[in-house]
Amino acid sequence: MLKEFREFILRGNVIDLAIAVVIGAAFTAVVNATVKSFITPLIAAIGGQPDFSALTFKINGSTFTYGAWINAVISFLIVAAVIFFLIVKPMNAFLARRKTEDVTPEPEAPAEDVRLLTEIRDLLAERRG
Repeated sequence: MLKEFREFILRGNVIDLAIAVVIGAAFTAVVNATVKSFITPLIAAIGGQPDFSALTFKINGSTFTYGAWINAVISFLIVAAVIFFLIVKPMNAFLARRKTEDVTPEPEAPAEDVRLLTEIRDLLAERRG
């Protein structure tokens, strides 16, 4: 059982996933700091309110804090844009370039003597059959 678990853990996909999770967590911290330090003040300069987390509304005594949701959406959109433009687009271009390089050339036409021998073989097979 331990051997099987060890084989599972040491598979490339599991290790790659673990690395991706760690890098993703670190990247999230960078993006959150970027949003808080640069994007939110930029939005504040344009729209007037730097932090949306204070935005709320009440219905029948229940308070809805939709500002925190707006902050989360902004962070998500920035993360998605950065991942798309810095990882997905270059990876797609790389894979497309690699795919065109990996195209196997069409097989060459057989030599004239091989073609003639093939015809002779086929004719002899027709006479026998």
